[in-house]
Amino acid sequence: MQDSVRVRFAPSPTGHLHIGGARTALFNFLFARNQQGKFILRLEDTDIERSTEASVRMILDDLRWLGLDWDEGPETGGAFGPYFQSQRLELYRDKIQFLLDAEHAYYCFCPPETLEDKRQQALRAGQTPKYDGTCRALPLAQARERVANGELHTVRLKIPAEGLTAFADLIRGEVSFENQQLDDFVLVRSNGLPTYNFAAVVDDASMRITHVIRGDDHISNTPRQICLYRALGESLPQFAHVPMILGADRTRLSKRHGATSVGAYREEGYLPEAMVNYLTLLGWAYDDKTTLFSRQELEEKFSLKKVSKNAAVFDPAKLQWMNGVYIRKMAEPEFLERALREFEKTGLLAPPQNDETLAWAGRVALLVKEKIRLFSELPQAAAFFFGEDVALEPDARAKLEEARKHPELFTALHQGLSMLESFTLPALECFLRAFVAEKGVKFGELAHPVRAAVTGRVNSPGIFEVLELLGKERALKRLAAGLHSVGIDV
Repeated sequence: MQDSVRVRFAPSPTGHLHIGGARTALFNFLFARNQQGKFILRLEDTDIERSTEASVRMILDDLRWLGLDWDEGPETGGAFGPYFQSQRLELYRDKIQFLLDAEHAYYCFCPPETLEDKRQQALRAGQTPKYDGTCRALPLAQARERVANGELHTVRLKIPAEGLTAFADLIRGEVSFENQQLDDFVLVRSNGLPTYNFAAVVDDASMRITHVIRGDDHISNTPRQICLYRALGESLPQFAHVPMILGADRTRLSKRHGATSVGAYREEGYLPEAMVNYLTLLGWAYDDKTTLFSRQELEEKFSLKKVSKNAAVFDPAKLQWMNGVYIRKMAEPEFLERALREFEKTGLLAPPQNDETLAWAGRVALLVKEKIRLFSELPQAAAFFFGEDVALEPDARAKLEEARKHPELFTALHQGLSMLESFTLPALECFLRAFVAEKGVKFGELAHPVRAAVTGRVNSPGIFEVLELLGKERALKRLAAGLHSVGIDV
């Protein structure tokens, strides 16, 4: 175990926190906690046109919702800040000057149009486009004179012309690239802002990041970054590239597969515990059987050695199932607080409400708790309890039609229920079971039409519980209206 482990999550605040980004953040967080290290959050906001304060807020809120509290970063601080790249430009300028003075980097004056023409020529020839080194041999003094004269330029890194750049990936094993495949990539754009590869390396080195854990779409960046580490005279971190997340059609997860942002799942009523559990299993497994883990168990058991090399498939149905499991495991006070908020948000409960109404709504929520997988499903699952009347679903109407086989049975039932002094669950169960025994019918012959009449549905919680919570007046009114709709007057 290394007490000095330092990992980072470095999103670009140009939109929502994507599921893939959240999984990367989670793997970094769990690795840090498992190794008793530090989890650092850094915002790579040098894309001035697309970075927004709103996106920063969403990312911070979503990470906190997932419980991924950072040890250093925005709103937390730390010894290696600032933690916004836009506030670190002076450091980047110093490092560029060092690289130029050491002749590990050079000024490039090639116009963008010329570079694009050469790129298209390479593509037409079936070659991989790469910079041809036109400005690589320019004397530094001459180049600086052109810069002083205001000539538009970028700065590029000198990649070694021969040999291999290799690294031992903690997930994929030995990975190597021929240096001839790499090009002298841009470190600083013509507008003076750093590129991703440059700023990321400078920041990781200055923040003493020991392990870079990120998506495997970054593998091609790694040899370039290693060359930059060496040019800067910095020690290399260890790299671990986690598998990509795919949709059910095994293409990269995108909006066509459904919601892809953490915020969207949060709004749909998912629990953070379920999201964390499920995202961890996208590429990691402790064994072949266990699927449910507490946060403490994940922190204790997580290891990069058990991260797969293969792409993970995002299965919304499995996530919904897992969320349902976590809802059913919720402590009653926590569940009721969330459920009542959901009822209020959707208008089923209009504030202000008295204690009696809130207690009744809580009983309704607990009754349908087993039926839901998302909190957003709760209002629909419980809607028939609210209001005076219900609309019959087609299947429910078919069930209600069955009452026409025994009209006198349901007339007697309505009369018997109306005479009950106690409309509680024990009294209702005692009466209804005695009633079907006396009439010599199966319980389902009675219960299915009654359920259809009072709920408008063919599926609901137990009929005794439903009748009790509806109350005598509403239950009898709905039963009479339902029976009347199929020609039975009570």
